[in-house]
Amino acid sequence: MLNRTGRSYVVWVQSSPAVELRPPDTVMKLARLGSFHQSRLSFMRVLLRRLVREKWTVERVRFDIDPPGVGVAVYEARGPERTYSLVAFGHDLAADQRSDRVIAQAWDATFALVDGVVDPATIDRLAANVPLQEAGRVSARELTLSRANRSVRLFDHVVDRLAAGEQPDSAMLDEVGYLMRTTAVYGSGKFGLADRERIADRPELAGPFQAEMLTVFLIRAFSLDLVEYLAQRRSPSTAVAMEPALRRTLGVGNATGLGMAPFVINHPSLFSNWIVARETALARVRALPEAEPHAQARFLELLERARLNAAGWRSVHELQVEKVATLVADLDALRAVAPEIVAGAEPWDRVVRWAEDSLGLEGQEQLVSLVLEPYGALVDDLATEMGADEDTVFDIDGSMTTDDLTALVTDLYGWALGIDWTDLDETARAWYVSEDKLEPRMGERHEEVIEPYESPLAPGRDAARLHADLVAWDGEPSVAAFLLAHPEHRFVTRRVQQSIAFPYAEIRENTISSDVLPIDMLRCKLSYFGATHFDPRSDRWVRIIMFRHAPFPDELDGLLEATVDDWCYPPLEAERTR
Repeated sequence: MLNRTGRSYVVWVQSSPAVELRPPDTVMKLARLGSFHQSRLSFMRVLLRRLVREKWTVERVRFDIDPPGVGVAVYEARGPERTYSLVAFGHDLAADQRSDRVIAQAWDATFALVDGVVDPATIDRLAANVPLQEAGRVSARELTLSRANRSVRLFDHVVDRLAAGEQPDSAMLDEVGYLMRTTAVYGSGKFGLADRERIADRPELAGPFQAEMLTVFLIRAFSLDLVEYLAQRRSPSTAVAMEPALRRTLGVGNATGLGMAPFVINHPSLFSNWIVARETALARVRALPEAEPHAQARFLELLERARLNAAGWRSVHELQVEKVATLVADLDALRAVAPEIVAGAEPWDRVVRWAEDSLGLEGQEQLVSLVLEPYGALVDDLATEMGADEDTVFDIDGSMTTDDLTALVTDLYGWALGIDWTDLDETARAWYVSEDKLEPRMGERHEEVIEPYESPLAPGRDAARLHADLVAWDGEPSVAAFLLAHPEHRFVTRRVQQSIAFPYAEIRENTISSDVLPIDMLRCKLSYFGATHFDPRSDRWVRIIMFRHAPFPDELDGLLEATVDDWCYPPLEAERTR
């Protein structure tokens, strides 16, 4: 049960004492959001639980590929009511054309997820357009559009070894973690794809980003099928398939930049629902009076596996190297005290409180994910509450008094009212949309002529401006009258009013300051996807791995929903091979 009391939320579990959700002022700071880890509520995990629960099957129905990987493949994902088809196109890409940047014009492979079964005419239409990506034309029958490049050194190594009848080097697999990395997975109406409203009422796609997660899951299968196929074509008499345990170590890479960061600002009600689900799950577990032996054992096992995962986390960015080192130290400290704490009364509340006093943000947020793991039956239902119908909260309440609006601004944006917005460092950055790729970008406000093109991604500054005009207002005391005189404040007024129902909608920091780190926004969103091994290459783009250690489509049959989640941390057996 979730009950609103003032501006806080309280969770009860059975007869356990109430536990409050962590307040927005604690959670909604960029450094903490940028330390989130995947959890039971991450979208990849939600997808795989559904695929197993509903007994989905995946079949490779076409694989017309010629060396060096040129052609078309089709994978059909069949559920209880519908079928979705991934159409994959392989290309012969010159080395000097391979780039992770969004401005790239060619890729090793391109993909579309199609609603239903595809016929030859549909494949011909897609073949003329999907390889062009943004420059092509797709229809409302296509749900996603994607592209990927090979991790050339590992890709070639795997083909060479398999063709020779040998298994690839496990250390190389572990170091890279993927054969292909996507540079975009578009959906929700972009470039003519199906609008979100077209599929939002389908149970399998109702949750956030489920079509995109299904796309990546199938791309992973394609990448492994491709290396095995190329090895077989190269040397039919000696080639072997990759051992299942080694296959599992490979996910799909992804290179993500600034284009993703504004999402968490532009979708306040949706973002709030994501945070509320996670915080509610944590509060439910913290409210438990004791941990059963099986829950203790599961937590301690996954703590060891999380430690193994952190120890194998590679990054070239000095900030992330420091964060990983801190995480390893945090998990070592947690291992020393966890067995005693979780065996006592109110174990999960006590261990979270201990972490708040003893660990850094990386360790604290890793712990949040870990304490949820033994309690799927208690928390997994929250995944159904992570969507949002944003149209229902779009209208502005013009009947609200300006005094009430002023109070709301003061409550929600008190942190912003204390900033000196005349300080050039506080307004150093400006968000805008590039003309070439229609992608979000961030520039230096005081060094470039970009302010006239600025996107409204500085709600803190805008709220401070709104507050100043409200204080000076001496007209009719209604929001409607105020906005007639100050229409420039409509955007932020809507955000303020939405906060009544969505208290976790707003990042409580300046998003245009000289020291803002957009990768914190990227990390937060990608953790909800279920990504791991974040490797920032600057403060504005990051590489990740998706579905690493997950089962492949042909392994779903026979798995149980309760055990399908066991892929999210590396198995302890890997420790013996390090």
